[in-house]
Amino acid sequence: MLDTLKRSIIPIAAALIGIAALASGAVLLALFCLAVVLLGVYDRMQTHWTITRNYPVAGRIRWLFYKLRPYLRAYIVEDDLHGTPFPFEARNLVHARARGETDTQPFGTERDPDDEEYHWIGHSIAPEPEPETDPRVMVGGSQCTKPYSASLLNISAMSFGALSANAVKALNLGALKGNFYHDTGEGGLSDHHLEHGGDLVWELGSGYFGARDRDGHFDPERFRDGAGRDAVKMTEIKLSQGAKPGHGGLLPAAKVTEEIARIRNVPAHKDCLSPRGHSAFSTPVEMLEFAARMRELSGGKPVGLKLCIGLPHEPFAIVKAMLETGIHPDFIVVDGGEGGTGAAPLELSDWVGMPLSEGLVLMRNALVGAGLKGEIRLAASGKVYSGMGLARNIAQGADWCNAARAFMFSIGCIQAQRCHLGTCPTGVTTQNPARQRGLIPEVQGERAARFHAKTLEALSEIIASVGLKHPRELEAHHLMHRAGPEKAVAMDRVHTFLPEGILLDAPEETLYADWWKAARADSFRPAIDLVSARARARPEIPTTG
Repeated sequence: MLDTLKRSIIPIAAALIGIAALASGAVLLALFCLAVVLLGVYDRMQTHWTITRNYPVAGRIRWLFYKLRPYLRAYIVEDDLHGTPFPFEARNLVHARARGETDTQPFGTERDPDDEEYHWIGHSIAPEPEPETDPRVMVGGSQCTKPYSASLLNISAMSFGALSANAVKALNLGALKGNFYHDTGEGGLSDHHLEHGGDLVWELGSGYFGARDRDGHFDPERFRDGAGRDAVKMTEIKLSQGAKPGHGGLLPAAKVTEEIARIRNVPAHKDCLSPRGHSAFSTPVEMLEFAARMRELSGGKPVGLKLCIGLPHEPFAIVKAMLETGIHPDFIVVDGGEGGTGAAPLELSDWVGMPLSEGLVLMRNALVGAGLKGEIRLAASGKVYSGMGLARNIAQGADWCNAARAFMFSIGCIQAQRCHLGTCPTGVTTQNPARQRGLIPEVQGERAARFHAKTLEALSEIIASVGLKHPRELEAHHLMHRAGPEKAVAMDRVHTFLPEGILLDAPEETLYADWWKAARADSFRPAIDLVSARARARPEIPTTG
């Protein structure tokens, strides 16, 4: 009886408020007051929320402000530079470029040049008159028969399921129009990825979605069928991602529609789990053998690895496995710990995973130090949204960059941070058809392409100012970093950049000596006691020189 009464009160109160809206004067006031009284009775009787039980009706004001918090913070409280995860300046820049509006800045920078985190590109008195306007990089080493010419800015991994169908269509249309690639994320190849024919990188995570058998193991025949499609230009093994490294993932049952279940080859309306680790391999050697198998099954297309750097000896273990087996992936994507996701445990997002700058340099040093960088391209992802972000990463060793949230902004995302609830107001991260309605792929696809073109144009302007023709000529000494109130140093003094082959010839002369010694090709576990190794190796080894 009590439950029935409680369930009836809110609809009655809503009806009274509706009637009050059509009434006038005393009748309106009486109906409104009656509705408030009924709501107060319900709040007093319910048992789920302590605040509204103790403070009927009034307690809902707190709830209202809590629900509006992201919008109030974004549009009223935050200044241009200090919002999180992306400040207003970043979101506004992407939106302006995507819409074709002016992206120039009047009256000078709002940044503080005296800030100890301030960094800048050193320009030349003799700028380059004709820099590359559409710089690209060829991906595919000597073991690849179908190399791919990649743009320097591409769409990072985001799955259908995490994104809506319309968002996936818009991004892929943007990739087609802008001549860059679209990473599928680990959710599998969907019809929406393939509808417009934009270039794709098919990512396989630990769930092997779209290429799995009924037990969740890798199915080579399913993979061959998908990887053989013309739109799929490269394939990628996801080892971890920056926002939740070592966590796997979960698509809740409410988002596992019949369509998503078919694409992923999982049961519909049940939680869809990505395990923490892969079942197809467990050692560095086995991982490379699996990558070689993927390359063969795809018909010789480039295959790569994607990971967030964690324990410093592990990149060296991968490198040692390459040296032992002779198998080389064609590219490696380093995802920074500042990367994003639709949902992750707060502690993993905040505290697990090496930031992009440090992780990128460590992976670069592992490849260069072992003499392998000529065979393997290196990409960077993690909060990239501007020409300066591209330039910074390239100067530190990246051949190109991937961006996820920036491209979400370009197709309408407003950082409402409702990705995990299915209530995204812009239709980007929801499976609700009514909410998706506002996102028109033909309109937003154009905006994604325009953002891409304008960002590469900004990179070209930076490259020209340095006196270079192609971004690949950027080096760490071009990037300056403030090291104190009266001191600035080049980035090659902030990080250690190893010379070619030194890990093979004289590893003991490097700051990575103990990490190199700990690495082993037959296991991701260290070969020596890392407690004593860390004590000898100095705590700054993974990040500074």
